[in-house]
Formats: sequence, C-alpha cells, structure tokens
Amino acid sequence: MRFPLRGLALSAAATGFLLLSGTGPLSVAAPDAAEATAAAPGTSPSAQSPRQEPPRLAEGPEYEACLGQLRSDPEGAIARASQWEESGGGDGARHCLALGLLAVGDAERAAGRLERLAASSSAAAAARAALYAQAAQAWMLSNAPNRAYAAATLALSLTPEDPALLVDRALAAASLGRYPEALLDLDQSIRADGTRADSWVFRAAALRRLDRRDEALRDVQHALSLDPRNAEALLERGILRQLKGDRAGARADWQSAIRLAPDSPAADLAAQNLALNEAGPKRR
Repeated sequence: MRFPLRGLALSAAATGFLLLSGTGPLSVAAPDAAEATAAAPGTSPSAQSPRQEPPRLAEGPEYEACLGQLRSDPEGAIARASQWEESGGGDGARHCLALGLLAVGDAERAAGRLERLAASSSAAAAARAALYAQAAQAWMLSNAPNRAYAAATLALSLTPEDPALLVDRALAAASLGRYPEALLDLDQSIRADGTRADSWVFRAAALRRLDRRDEALRDVQHALSLDPRNAEALLERGILRQLKGDRAGARADWQSAIRLAPDSPAADLAAQNLALNEAGPKRR
C-alpha cells in the first residue's frame, strides 16, 4: 500500500519540477501532509498512473481496521496502533503507526519509522520496497530530497524495474538539481511502462531543464495523447509554449489546467503563470 501522495496531483517536488524557469520566482504549492494518509484497501494512488496494490505487510482484521481508521480518525489510529504494538502487533502495528504519524503531519518521524521497518521486516521484497517507497515520499514531504533519493534507491534495489519508484527517485533527483540523473530514471520508467502519462510529463520537464525543448514538447504531446485531461501535462506544455513565444497557446493550456483540476497545485502554478503572462516582460 502506498499513501496517495501522487494522488494529490503533484508533490512539492513535482510542482517544483514544473516551475516556469526564466520568468521570475513562483511559489511552490506543497500538499498538506495531513491529507497524505494511507489509501483505503484497493484504492489506486492516482487515476493518472494506476498501479497494482503492492503485497500487504500483514494480514488480519486488526491490520485492516487500523488502516481503515487512518483517513477518518488518524489520531485514533495512532493510539490503536500504539496499543497494538505494545501487545505484540509486530510489523502491522508499526506500519499503521508510521502511516498515522504521516496522516497527522509528522512526516519526518513517519519517514524514519517506515525506513527502519523496511530494513528490519522479514516481508517479501516487493512489500519492503513499498515501505521504502512510502519512506521516500514522506522524506519529500519533510523537505529532505537527499533522504528521499536514498530511500527510493533502496526500494529499487529490491524491485529495480518498478516505473513508479523510478519516477519517485527522478523527482528527488530533480529537487536536488540533478536533472541528468532524473532523466535516466525517467527513460527507464518509460521503457518499463510507456503508458504512464506522469513519466512522460516529468521527462518533458527534465528535458526542458536541460534546454532540450523540442524533445520536451514531443514528450508532453505524447503524455496528452495518453491522457488529454492531464493538468500537469497542460501546465508543462504551457511553459514550453511560453518559452517559444506563444503566449496565447500558453494561456490556453494554463486555463485548461485550472478548469480540469481547479484545486490542485498544478492549477495554482498555472494561475501564477497566467498572472506573469499577463504582466508581460517588464513585470518579470
């Protein structure tokens, strides 16, 4: 199970990746850590990038009940998991407790607990990789991309061809300004699964950061062919159009992103870019 960080539309790292460079500072709209709770059993982390539910860390009604309580009553889930751990709940209790800490906004403590659990658990490799993935995303919420990169690398040592993990590590690398490394991971993610629109969008952003704008535009067009309603792709295409001097095209893309996902960080950035676009060069 992965908490739906990607389901919040964009993580802080992804949002920063899609900033419009060269036009003045834009704020980064980070997701509320309290919203990054554990997904209900069977819930896909993102409509745009579905993936199979990873193996469960534990089995039994107490584990399911604790995870189910996270979204509606995270403080209660923490208390429940703590009591369960004291009575011998094992990995299931520790997992629920870590996700509860994440749900109440204590992402740093959650990340450390998830990482330690991944290292000590006797679960199968895929389940441990999922724990490292959760730790990586929690480290990103803690503004610790170096720790996120390390956790994602540990996850990939267990499941090296996982396209979602490759995207996670690429976002961490991009947050550290390591765009060539991000590009390598995104290339591999697309080779593993070319149907994920997010991989194509973020590769377009990496290519843009490396001044390879024609290739970036090709990638974002492909992302939109896979998912025409992808707000992040529209945000990125608008940036590329703006950089090419097509202000009208950029404005149309950003307006579409706002209309399709009005409450998302992508929409927030699109609105800021629209304001800069209307202000003109003298205001940038």
